Amino acid sequence: MRTNNIVILILLLFSQITFGQTGSEKLIHGKIRVESGNVEGVTIINLVNEKNTSSDSNGDFFILAKADDLLVFSSVNLEYFRRIIEENDLKTDVLIIKMTSKTTELKEVIVNNHPEINAVSLGISPKGVKHYTPAERKLATASSMKMNPMGFDPLINLISGRTAMLKKELEVEKEERLLAKIGTLFDDDYYIKMLKIPANYIKGFQYYCIEDRKFAEVLKSKNKTMTEFLIVPLAEKYNKIISDEN
Repeated sequence: MRTNNIVILILLLFSQITFGQTGSEKLIHGKIRVESGNVEGVTIINLVNEKNTSSDSNGDFFILAKADDLLVFSSVNLEYFRRIIEENDLKTDVLIIKMTSKTTELKEVIVNNHPEINAVSLGISPKGVKHYTPAERKLATASSMKMNPMGFDPLINLISGRTAMLKKELEVEKEERLLAKIGTLFDDDYYIKMLKIPANYIKGFQYYCIEDRKFAEVLKSKNKTMTEFLIVPLAEKYNKIISDEN
């Protein structure tokens, strides 16, 4: 009897999910607002329909979405932000997204100067324990049978597509961290004067660089000398791509 009840519950959930996914998409006009900071070039991704766009100099953007879609906002200078679209959001003329400027540069400098000081050395965390980022923790909770002894939540998450959505969110988080690192290594003058990258192509070139596996690994190691060595041939290839397109 219990097995039958579980099957019925799964079917009901599946029907609700299917019904929810039939809603029509709408082109949403959004506007990013920040108390202090640049609102241009923020990447916006709809993790459900995989559409993406970026904000202009005024923070305005347009993207297709429907109710219950998950939008993620990422930028080198702004904190990572998530927004689930609701029915009321589809009725408003302009969807206001409030983001916060990053304030982590000082913390990173302190950690880099004292690598021997960490959670393990201070006795806060046991040695050998894996530390998860927020996105990794959500994904592990949603998909791990070990974290869900009943084995029921992973099945529901698989049907609803939540696990797949969280995997995409994790990739966005990793990409954001790499963009933040490359953003702290080089300023715009370096791209323009040294690498000959046009100013309006700098953001695209940063994305191009972190897609290169070898460059991404070196970037993670924070070896600036090797990073500068690898970025030069990447710039030459990217400039050729721009030239061919024009």
